[in-house]
Amino acid sequence: MAMSLDVELLDRWTQLAGPGARAVGEDLVRRYGEPHRRYHTVGHLAAMLAVIDDLAADATDLDAVRYAAFFHDAIYAVDGTDNEEASARLVESVLPGLGVPPETVAEAARLVRLTGGHHPAPDDRNGAVLCDADLAVLAADESAYAAYTSAVRAEYAHVPDDLFRSGRAAVLRGLIQQDPLFRTPTGQARYAAAARANLAAELAELTAPNAPRPGS
Repeated sequence: MAMSLDVELLDRWTQLAGPGARAVGEDLVRRYGEPHRRYHTVGHLAAMLAVIDDLAADATDLDAVRYAAFFHDAIYAVDGTDNEEASARLVESVLPGLGVPPETVAEAARLVRLTGGHHPAPDDRNGAVLCDADLAVLAADESAYAAYTSAVRAEYAHVPDDLFRSGRAAVLRGLIQQDPLFRTPTGQARYAAAARANLAAELAELTAPNAPRPGS
């Protein structure tokens, strides 16, 4: 399955950046296959690109949004505090050499930085598409959402349960407080209700007395 996704993602990359950029695409796909990743993988990238396809009409620079998707988790350390900034700098160092227009490079880098908090401005259509695509997993059905939370827990396997629960709960509260949570009209209509239900249920489970290990 992963190998098939690798091929599909490389095809998507060369369609975007051109066949001469294949080596860069191979490096990006390799990064998403790093062994410490459990959620931020090729599967997450492929899912994001599929949502971006669905929301394409809402973007003003679709190429920049797709470049940002490919790079947004290119550098990912589980306990890193500057993953988005490092990934944005990778955009700025790599894309100019591929002949990507400077304005597209700048927009892609800006969008990557935006994924650090998912707070696009009301008139930021590209940011709305990228952030909605990154958060669409929150609206997954029960089994897929359980797989998502299990994968997140696995990435933080080194963190004790009590610390993980408190940290994850803080993340969930931050997401719940975002209004709107999804910024495109399609994303708001398609994902918001299910995402809020999933977030509320997970938060209740994490904060319940004698809560079980997340993802178990």
